[in-house]
Amino acid sequence: MDENVTAENELGTTDNLKWYQGITSYQWTVLIIASLGWIFDVFEGQIFVASMNEAMPSLVAKENLVNIPTYNQIALAAFLLGGAVGGIFFGMLSDRIGRTRTMSITILFYSLFTCISAFSQQWWHMAGFRFLVAMGVGGEWAIASAMVNEVFPKRARAHVGGLFHASSVLGTYLAVMAGMFLIGNESIQQWAAGLDIEFVDKSTIPWRLGFVIGVIPAVLIIWIRLSLKEPESWQQAQQKAQSGSGQPLGRISDLFRKQYRSKTCVGVLLAAIGMATFWGVHIYGKNVMRNAAHLELPAIVQGDALEVGEIVMGETQKVVDKNELKKYEMLGMLFGTTGAGLGLLAFGPLCHRLGRRPAFALYHVAAVGISLVIFLGDFSTTQLYPLLIIFGFFTVGMHAGYAIYFPELYPTRMRGTGTGFCFNAGRILAAPILILTGAMQSKLQLSEVEIGAYLSGLFALALVVLCFAPETRDAIEGEE
Repeated sequence: MDENVTAENELGTTDNLKWYQGITSYQWTVLIIASLGWIFDVFEGQIFVASMNEAMPSLVAKENLVNIPTYNQIALAAFLLGGAVGGIFFGMLSDRIGRTRTMSITILFYSLFTCISAFSQQWWHMAGFRFLVAMGVGGEWAIASAMVNEVFPKRARAHVGGLFHASSVLGTYLAVMAGMFLIGNESIQQWAAGLDIEFVDKSTIPWRLGFVIGVIPAVLIIWIRLSLKEPESWQQAQQKAQSGSGQPLGRISDLFRKQYRSKTCVGVLLAAIGMATFWGVHIYGKNVMRNAAHLELPAIVQGDALEVGEIVMGETQKVVDKNELKKYEMLGMLFGTTGAGLGLLAFGPLCHRLGRRPAFALYHVAAVGISLVIFLGDFSTTQLYPLLIIFGFFTVGMHAGYAIYFPELYPTRMRGTGTGFCFNAGRILAAPILILTGAMQSKLQLSEVEIGAYLSGLFALALVVLCFAPETRDAIEGEE
């Protein structure tokens, strides 16, 4: 018998229990390990965001520097596509060979290739490694969210799903720390400049170190192998499939059977909008802070010029300390991420009370409004601190719903496949959007802030998708 059922029998009917009552130590262990995997998932993704302004310019020829926005967006799109391939493949694999074994493989995958990314010499090397990193990232999320869903009782799933996804902010915090204290650290830069090496540009060593530390999560595999077991519901589904009394496990074709087709389309479209807006809207919040800081920070005036009062005459160049700008950029990322964490934590209890569809709708409506305020307004750095928290709360908070909602759309035998397909096929749809916006940015000389404002309209599109979304809060759980 499942541990969640045993605990509930000991404590009485589930109607009398708080969501956290009766949860066993093993169930908490599953949540902690799944969350740690997701934390490092996000770090592997966000370390590029934290270093892209330093890394990508060092990987292209000087004559191509004008195309940096395009190369950055290609790398981001490669990450989305890699996540899609890995999420779908490893999701299917987890339905066939088990959650714990596949989770170990995915963590090893993204840890190894994040470390190897440090040795990129060309922009396309970085884009290619981002693809491979994301294969592991996409797979781990699908498996971890499915496992949490299967191990915890239904009354607790909305809450633990929110906790699981909210843990992602810790991964972003790690990337922010790497950006501030490693990539943008003058002491590290001076240390790197003093190294006696010739095979690499020493000015690139700080951002390369940020990728090297990405190998650390591989240690988590040991804990997984020692502590986790396959969920009983998966074991039962496997036994039925092997005996011929149940349907085969992990078939993508089943996602498009009549009873699942509309659910799959809704899940894919919600994920696509979430991925496109995260990489094309949310991450540019840090650039709003950077732009505001650029106007406020004291600048060194270089060149032949005569300063008369507040007027500077002659040929000059305004230079702002790049490390100071980096700190403000990371502060923008920090405040946006803090808001994101609060939004992710709030989504679980909210969708438990209101339902999945109303919670999604509320967040998307608010995301449109706050995004336009952030990108079209004119704010000081001080004013942006609270605004970025609100911005992060609504633009990212609905992502907790993916970990709650997608597993509820499918039975156990295809839960890993369905969850992985929805989340990661969404990445495939989002990738061309990012590539297109990157090309537009380079060709039309648009800023990241302007691109962010345009892409904010995608939040409104999600409201149309939600009109076709089934409500799963009170759905009766069962297998075919």
